Amino acid sequence: MSTPLAPLGEWVPKITLGAIVDILVVAFLIYQLILVVRGTRAAQIMAGIGVLLLLYLASIWLGLELVRSILATIVPYTAIALLVLFQSEIRRALARIGRRQWLGMRSPLVRRESTDEILWALSRLSARRHGALIVLERDMGLRTFIESGQLLDAVLSRDLLLSIFQPGGPLHDGAVIIQGDRIAAAACFLPLSTNPALAGELGSRHRAAIGITEESDALAIVVSEETGRISVAAFGQIELDLTPEQVGERISRHFGQKVRRGEATAGAPGRAEQEEPVHRSVGPL
Repeated sequence: MSTPLAPLGEWVPKITLGAIVDILVVAFLIYQLILVVRGTRAAQIMAGIGVLLLLYLASIWLGLELVRSILATIVPYTAIALLVLFQSEIRRALARIGRRQWLGMRSPLVRRESTDEILWALSRLSARRHGALIVLERDMGLRTFIESGQLLDAVLSRDLLLSIFQPGGPLHDGAVIIQGDRIAAAACFLPLSTNPALAGELGSRHRAAIGITEESDALAIVVSEETGRISVAAFGQIELDLTPEQVGERISRHFGQKVRRGEATAGAPGRAEQEEPVHRSVGPL
């Protein structure tokens, strides 16, 4: 005589509030991990680890004892290897989780008047083909990079930016970091992007712009010394060959400001008045 089947409720675990929170937290962490490794070399490393895991399971199923023993010997050292291989990605993920706006705090934003000063300076720098690298701090603090350069804490102005990036000047090399409406420092050293796809395509200024946006949520603006073209980097991606008007739109969008088309470059000479060129993006990285 067959025994009656148990009620369906006995087979399905009881869903409690704690279980729901547990699932949501795990899903959030997995989502953040995907955002961090997507499009990077870390994704390829994780794919390789997945292949080794499948090989280990296959060795157990097929009875390949030698292969299984070798892989089992490697497993205890996997955690250390992952820390070494994913150190930059782990640092970026922790920085993403610890962004200051989660605590109800925000870095001072760039006002419209200061944006106009930046765009005017960019137009002049582009026309003169003076290389420049300007970083606008957002929520993640850039104190480590600020302290690597010459501290200024000066009011942001077009004349000061032009003076800093004057070729041959003591502050010409390196980046200018802007906090709110003040120039925090000049001649700052930034981390270069390690993406191998950029090895022969972009110069050191562009790689530094991408590198700082890989490490933080800052916005980086580059003026090429060879061509005078303006580029904008954010979140590990870079857009090449932009007009000052387009740069103003990127600044407004990045800092959550509203801007009317044409207003961002009021008074900015040069390329803002030219026909809008076709630009391209390099990313994700």
